[in-house]
Amino acid sequence: MNADDLKKQAAARALELVRPGMRLGLGTGSTAAHFVAALGAKVRAGNLDVVGVPTSESTWRLAVEHGVPLTSLDETPELDLTVDGADEVDGRLRLIKGGGGALLREKIVAAASARMIVIADESKVVE
Repeated sequence: MNADDLKKQAAARALELVRPGMRLGLGTGSTAAHFVAALGAKVRAGNLDVVGVPTSESTWRLAVEHGVPLTSLDETPELDLTVDGADEVDGRLRLIKGGGGALLREKIVAAASARMIVIADESKVVE
């Protein structure tokens, strides 16, 4: 299994935790992008009624492309769940998030969420 397959697998596992009616924070990065794509497939199939708050312009575009209904923190200040990725994770579940342009928005959206799930495949595991 290649790295992209592992990312898809991690995203699919996170999607199992999403319930109808949830207000979701949508993270940024390659693994989070797989989550948004899988979420959109369930939404388009009529199997899931959710709304998302994207953490970056790229996630916003991806969510629109995949048919995920969007809102903002101004309109929906309390979220049920945020799903985001990490650049590195160790055996004690300490994470390093990227220092890119989405980091501040990722933190703000995560702070508005009752729960956050970080999805990472085995290629992100470090000592």
